Amino acid sequence: MRGEQTRSDPTPADAPRSAGRPTEPAPAETSPPAITAIPRHDEPCRPEGAAVYRHSRRRWLQAAGAVTGGAVAAGHLATGPGAAAIEPVPRHGPARMRLGLAAYGFRQFFRWSRGKEQAPADPARGLSPAGFVDLAADLGCDGAELTSYYFAPDTTAADLLDLRRRAFLRGVAISGSAVGNNFARARGAELDREIADVKRWIDHAATLGAPHLRVFAGPVPQGLPEAEARRNCIAALEECCDHAGARGVVLGLENHGGIVATADGLLEIVRAVRSPWFGVNLDTGNFHAADPYAELARCVPYAVNVQYKVEMRRGEKAPPEPADAARVVRLLRDGGYQGFFTLEYEAAEDPFVAVPRHLAELRRLIA
Repeated sequence: MRGEQTRSDPTPADAPRSAGRPTEPAPAETSPPAITAIPRHDEPCRPEGAAVYRHSRRRWLQAAGAVTGGAVAAGHLATGPGAAAIEPVPRHGPARMRLGLAAYGFRQFFRWSRGKEQAPADPARGLSPAGFVDLAADLGCDGAELTSYYFAPDTTAADLLDLRRRAFLRGVAISGSAVGNNFARARGAELDREIADVKRWIDHAATLGAPHLRVFAGPVPQGLPEAEARRNCIAALEECCDHAGARGVVLGLENHGGIVATADGLLEIVRAVRSPWFGVNLDTGNFHAADPYAELARCVPYAVNVQYKVEMRRGEKAPPEPADAARVVRLLRDGGYQGFFTLEYEAAEDPFVAVPRHLAELRRLIA
């Protein structure tokens, strides 16, 4: 997300994990009413209680055994000093992509942004996370990526479960979420806060049923040797991967300027992180080399999520040019990518006008 600032973002309030799990049978009079109709669009979508089921990822972990060097045993995941550094994501069969839509593309239409209330660009088209899920469904998308910035500060675990249910009833997967952290810091209280924020959103992603969380590395630091910033970033990522793996959430490191502005810089960090719950969140608009397509192709084997931009730049100060969508899809196919192919719209045209057109093109190309 080229336009994002790398910093910690507000997060919903934590709620007890026991919510919705009574230890004794509820009295008959407190049982939820029978369903009369499934609410759609803007109808209320909040059951009184909702059980959260943790699905086993044993098969996925067994398939990823080549990555961990046999570190997975009896359902336990080794991501500490004994675990192997990451290798390309093990995949079998032909490339396969599912079309998603990122909330960031409609950033100016949300009521909340990074913990602060904002006036939507057009109040008549204002969005909430629930409204965005409906929009993704109405546009025929398989997935909705719910960026953390657009949740109200007082969002609770019950609200997240409500949103998860709403997405299910609309036939849309919550493909992931995204945070705005900075791990390229000196060790100390500030870095600890960044790690805590990411862990909190890992928990929220798990509650949402989102299998992926986009994270940042951080800008080139001032007053801190870059090599030290990279070491600290790697250590922070491994700590968060421990937390994420225990909750079935994969972390994707985005190529987002700073110490991961180039494919070399990104892959140096990615290859050093020892966890199968980690990979690249490949943003197609964030490499600004003379040949950004070549940079993208090098990273495809490590990609766990792809965010497609309709524009690219051949140089940090170069003007944007239209992305070659067919070429991007081709390099993803050549790399055997399997996963979400999410449109993250950042161009100047009104997204309510431009996004349906771009989605139609992408749907045709990945079919």
